[in-house]
Amino acid sequence: MASGAVSASRTTGLVTAGILLMLLADFLFALNDAMGKWLVASFSVGQLLLVRSVGAFVVLSPMLARQPAAALLRPAQPGLQLLRVVLATADTALFYAAVVYLPLADVMTFYMAGPIWVAAMSHFCLGERVGWRRWLAIAVGFVGVLVILRPSSASLSPASLFALLGSLSFSAALVLNRVLRDTSDAVLVGWQTTGALLTGAVWCLWTWRTPDALGLGSLLLLGVVACCGHLLIARSLKLAPASTLAPLQYTLLLWGVVFGYAFFGDVPGVRMLVGSAIIVVAGLFIFHRQAVVAEVPEEAVKVPLV
Repeated sequence: MASGAVSASRTTGLVTAGILLMLLADFLFALNDAMGKWLVASFSVGQLLLVRSVGAFVVLSPMLARQPAAALLRPAQPGLQLLRVVLATADTALFYAAVVYLPLADVMTFYMAGPIWVAAMSHFCLGERVGWRRWLAIAVGFVGVLVILRPSSASLSPASLFALLGSLSFSAALVLNRVLRDTSDAVLVGWQTTGALLTGAVWCLWTWRTPDALGLGSLLLLGVVACCGHLLIARSLKLAPASTLAPLQYTLLLWGVVFGYAFFGDVPGVRMLVGSAIIVVAGLFIFHRQAVVAEVPEEAVKVPLV
C-alpha cells in the first residue's frame, strides 16, 4: 500500500512538473512572438530569420554535436525533410510578415487553428481515420477562422492572408513531423534552423541594416528563447501525457492578448474574441475525441519555432 501510494504520488509529481514546464514553454514562445513583433518594426523579416537562427544555434550546437554525422548530413527521406524545411521557414517568415500589420493576438489566433488543420490534413495525407464528430469540429473551427478573416474584397487584408498561410504551413510541417518521427528532434530542428538561416542570408542581400548592440543582442536572444521553448516542450512530453498537455497551448492566446496590450496597446476586437472562442472550443473538442480514440500525438502540442 505504502509503495503504491509513493508511486502514485511520484507519478502525480512528474505530471505536475510536465504541466509547469509546458506552461513555461508557452510563456517563452509568447514572449518570443512579442519580441519578434517589436524587432520587425526595425529590421526586415530576412534579418530576423538570419540573426535569430544564429542565436538558436548557440543552444542547438551542443545537441547537434552529439548526433552521428550520418544522421545530420544524410537524414532519412531527404525529399520530405527538404519539404518540411521549406514549410517551417515559410511558417516563420509569414508569421513575422503578419505581425508587422496585425495585433499579436490576432496572428496567434490563426496559429491556434493549427490542431484543426492538422486533424484535417492527417485524414488525407496520413490515412488517419477522422470520425464525423471531429469533422464537425473541424468545420466549426473553420467558421471561427472565417469570423476573424471576415472575407470580402474590402476587408480581406494581405496580412490576414499571411497569418492564414503561415498557420497552414505550420500545420503541414507538423504532419510531416509525424511522417518523420524516427528522425531525432535535434536533426529536425537543426535542418529547420539551417533553412531559416540560409533564407534570411539571401533575403538580407537586399534588406540588411546594421544593428546596434541592443538590436543585435535582441535578435540573437530571439533564437535562444525559441530554442529554450522547444527544449522545455520536449522535456514536458517525457513527464506528462500529450493529451494532458495539448490544451495548454491555448494559453498562448492569453499571453498574446496580455503582451499585445502591454507592449503595443492592442485591444482585441469583438470579432477576434468571438473567432478565438470558436477556434478554442473546436480545438479542445478535437483533443478530447483524439484522447478517446487514441493518444494525442506529441506533434499536436508543438508550436512553431517563431
